[in-house]
Amino acid sequence: MGVFDVPLDEERVQLEAFIEDCRSAIEVTLHGLTEEQARRRLVPSATTLLGLLKHVTWMQRVWFEECVGGTSRRELGLVQRPDESFRLDPGDTIVSVTAAYREACATARTAVADLPLDAVVTGHRSGPRTLHWVYLQVLRELAQHCGHADILREQVLA
Repeated sequence: MGVFDVPLDEERVQLEAFIEDCRSAIEVTLHGLTEEQARRRLVPSATTLLGLLKHVTWMQRVWFEECVGGTSRRELGLVQRPDESFRLDPGDTIVSVTAAYREACATARTAVADLPLDAVVTGHRSGPRTLHWVYLQVLRELAQHCGHADILREQVLA
């Protein structure tokens, strides 16, 4: 076995560890902030710290409940497009969005618990994907949004 020939079960452990690190990192960006700070818009888009957490909640529900689970966005009560998922409702708070985020993470873990990385899931709009592909996509999106959140938090606290 070469250096890059990692068995799938070991690779899964690594992927899940990276995903969990990113899940924690983006949630932490809201710690100690006021509701106003969490909602503050510092860029022309609708991106805010609270909106980022709402978006990654939506993103994980799309990949794990729609793509892996096979339930449509409409049936899940999710907005259809990514840009809509950043929008905050008047009743959204740090506590409520964080609770929804934690629930989405728990549901995601359950959805994949019994599936191997090479399992083919068919709920994606553009065709079948492997669970491995889904993990990489989720990790990519979480990491990207962690970077956005770090920068926004730095600006909010400046």
